[in-house]
Amino acid sequence: MVPHGFSYGDEGRVTMNSLEKVEGRAKIGIWGLDDILSGGLSRGHLFLVEGAPGTGKTTIALQFLMEGARAGEKCLYITLSETERELRDGAASHGWVLGDEIEVFELLPPESLLDSEQQQSLLYSSDLELGETTKQIFEAVERTKPNRVVLDSLSEIRLLAQSSLRYRRQILAIKHYFAKFNTTVMLLDDLTAELADKTVHSVAHGVLRLEELAPSYGAERRRVRIIKYRGVKFRGGYHDVTITTGGLNVFPRLVASEHRTEFTRGRLTSGIAELDQLLGGGIDKGSSTLVLGPAGTGKSLVSIVFAVAAIARGEKAALFVFDEELGLLFSRMKGLGIDLEGLRHAGKLFVEQVDAAELSPGEFAHRVRSRVDDDAIKTVVIDSLNGYQAAMPEENSLILHVHELLQYLNRQGAATFMTVAQHGLVGDMKAPVDVTYLADTVILLRYFEAVGSVRRAISIIKKRTGAHESTIREYRIDNRGLTIGAPLVEFQGVLRGVPLYVGPNNPLLEEQRQ
Repeated sequence: MVPHGFSYGDEGRVTMNSLEKVEGRAKIGIWGLDDILSGGLSRGHLFLVEGAPGTGKTTIALQFLMEGARAGEKCLYITLSETERELRDGAASHGWVLGDEIEVFELLPPESLLDSEQQQSLLYSSDLELGETTKQIFEAVERTKPNRVVLDSLSEIRLLAQSSLRYRRQILAIKHYFAKFNTTVMLLDDLTAELADKTVHSVAHGVLRLEELAPSYGAERRRVRIIKYRGVKFRGGYHDVTITTGGLNVFPRLVASEHRTEFTRGRLTSGIAELDQLLGGGIDKGSSTLVLGPAGTGKSLVSIVFAVAAIARGEKAALFVFDEELGLLFSRMKGLGIDLEGLRHAGKLFVEQVDAAELSPGEFAHRVRSRVDDDAIKTVVIDSLNGYQAAMPEENSLILHVHELLQYLNRQGAATFMTVAQHGLVGDMKAPVDVTYLADTVILLRYFEAVGSVRRAISIIKKRTGAHESTIREYRIDNRGLTIGAPLVEFQGVLRGVPLYVGPNNPLLEEQRQ
């Protein structure tokens, strides 16, 4: 699922579509990882992939070798900890078959080491084992002369070396040996011994760190960070990782400044004349709109109205739903005269139910980008940011993720609509996360009480891209959909929930009498 137009920006990086053209690079075969590595691993060098057990090191290694095999290169997997059968069974779980191009060399202790009668006492057994292990590794390389090698894992060599000095010398010997063959080497380290030992960090040409996080609720979260890569400008920071059937996926951290698209700015209307008047003519292309209000005020409906209007203009729209079950949403909207399910089946509306407990922020951003890049969608609805926040380990990260995502969508000329449910129903209300300063337009929805009934009011609090009405209008939601009335010019305190009538006539009271 490689997104089209996945670019590195203007800092000497390349687009995803031309990664294979990068000179001197050995592609790993994971599009996101090749992206953050600026094309892959420098050929003829030694790289370290480290992480706790279960973070995906073996999966990366297998994909690295299979990519080499597809390119016609000889590949060697040297395993000191797993048997060949375990390795092939792991590959089969992803639907992979390790062909003849990938040789698996199973380096396990000889049976004599388990026989107490054959164990010597003049020398430490570790001295003999380390020398024998190194000898067998070199013999396997001499025999196969591979272009790519995976050594799994360094923990065994570290334990045999016993001291940091011997361990460093052993790694240096391995590095210089492979350099003679111009072999690209990937060393795996499960960090099960001496976590503070950074010996290989100084020796390796590059270091990749895989991590696994366990949130208080939901699936585990994985991420990757490039700690070091000599002579290459890589994409720093943490990047979300998932492991699915078919391999490991890396979702590069979104940097909006790297993505610029020329587009013609213009106004997008909602199809409701009163709402467009309130907005000063409509919403601008390449801008973001936040619909803010308590539960039940119609935030989703206001956003969907713009998506339906875009479809009526012959465009496509995307709707990402965090909080509401799709069947209920389709049924509810159909009762308001909007057939979302029909639009979806016609291929005009992309609708996705997002499970915040299972989806990482990086993967969600990738899915949004895929819709915009692959399907040329220019109207995106995210309902709601409350659900998006649940996918974040920290609230500070939410602001940064939303900022980059909105900046990216704006630069693609897309109109983005987000909803946020506030706490409370009337009076003083607070939002769980404040993104009002990020949005270009803020639409505020409120309940208010009038002559014994609960009514709804809509107003525009902010619009960066032009003038808008400063009035407050009443609106209704019924089987005709969204209906917006005239400005409530004879009342004050509507936003507080209990308005005060200040005009000569009371239109609300007259309406109640009728």
